[in-house]
Amino acid sequence: MRVIAGSARRIQLQTPQGMETRPTTDRIKETLFNMLQSSLYDCSFLDLFSGSGAIGIEALSRGAKQACFVEQGTEAIRCIQKNLTNTKLSDTATVLQMDVTTAIERLERESRQFDIVFMDPPYRQDWERIVLARLRNSGLVHTQTQFIFEAALDTDLTGIEQLGYEIVKIKKYKTNMHVFLSLA
Repeated sequence: MRVIAGSARRIQLQTPQGMETRPTTDRIKETLFNMLQSSLYDCSFLDLFSGSGAIGIEALSRGAKQACFVEQGTEAIRCIQKNLTNTKLSDTATVLQMDVTTAIERLERESRQFDIVFMDPPYRQDWERIVLARLRNSGLVHTQTQFIFEAALDTDLTGIEQLGYEIVKIKKYKTNMHVFLSLA
């Protein structure tokens, strides 16, 4: 796995060992960032369930002004920190080792706000709904914030609108999909 484009282009990224994380393939990452490219420059990027940090690092490499990485796993945090050091992007990053709900509370207390929120939660555990419900009336987001989550292809998307979101686009791949949302 590597950084696809931008200031850290071609730098190899480390990934945690084992099955705790599912690194996004370079091809899927490239497709995702081709869709996001016009929104990335100078944005604040929130990467929830960060894994290796590859998504947030790609955002920074392509022009995001800052990224916040939230991950609970110790080995994954080590990978994020090594990857940020290797790509020379540490100065524009915040890394929080904690569960996502605690991180959201902390970031709210710090009055942070994000233009793009990306999450890659464990599949089939309903984390996307939990996080979206929590973010709906949060000061972390604004009316133009873009939300993207990665999910299994069989994820039930009914009820997203009742949480206060509009599905803007769904990009399906062989085994998973990216769901793009905006506030309704």
